[in-house]
Amino acid sequence: MIKQKIAFIGCGTMGEVILKGMLERELASPEQITVSEIDTERRSRIQSAYGVKTVDSNTAAASDAGIILLAVKPQTMASVLDELSGTCRDSHLVISIAAGITIKYMESRLAPGTRVVRVMPNTPALVGRGASAIAAGTMATNADCALVQSILDAVGITAVVEEKLMDAFTGLSGSGPAYAFIMIEALSDAGVLMGLPRATAQRFAAQTLLGAAQLCLETGKHPGELKDMVTSPGGTTIAAVKELEKGKIRDALMNAVEAATQRSRELGSS
Repeated sequence: MIKQKIAFIGCGTMGEVILKGMLERELASPEQITVSEIDTERRSRIQSAYGVKTVDSNTAAASDAGIILLAVKPQTMASVLDELSGTCRDSHLVISIAAGITIKYMESRLAPGTRVVRVMPNTPALVGRGASAIAAGTMATNADCALVQSILDAVGITAVVEEKLMDAFTGLSGSGPAYAFIMIEALSDAGVLMGLPRATAQRFAAQTLLGAAQLCLETGKHPGELKDMVTSPGGTTIAAVKELEKGKIRDALMNAVEAATQRSRELGSS
């Protein structure tokens, strides 16, 4: 269990997911957490739903916290960091889940010595199946990274990476759910084309991808080996695989990840 007090600066969808995961896993108690949220209605709902203290001031939330989680939009990060610069010190651990905001940028806006950890989660965290990349700042310790992992493990799986790999993670897993949704939609359309009811086709398309992913994770086998387990000689699956190869599905997916990675780099530079 985390012993320090925790401040959530902003508590949008992803911030609330992390808050809920921490409380459900009993990593922290509601009494340890203060949420700063400018939206009055949302602030009231979060307090009622989770029993945490809520305020409308970022500095008030951060003043007695040991851990500060920045869950604000990237475009507001500059003003938030400037606001917190007088509050943060080397005893603080600052965790950011804002996309595209580099560690160097955050450290330059905060007091010298502030320990910063950057996190890139993805949307399946909403159902406890997220994949989050974690990168440590210049002053962050191994213990800091372990603590951040414990927080994000509450909503999925995590990996500590060098910050230079964050863009590749964005291209693969940050944007990846969109690729999966497109595949689910296409498979569902195909099922309808072949006569299945829409609701049934969509449900089974989603479950098929979910089951295949779970099988890959739990067995640890190479996806090619698992694919071969399904493709019997002269059967239906190998005929389908041939059509997928004709459509260059591998090339399309690899190009998608490459394009998203490059776009992430461009956005980070700007």
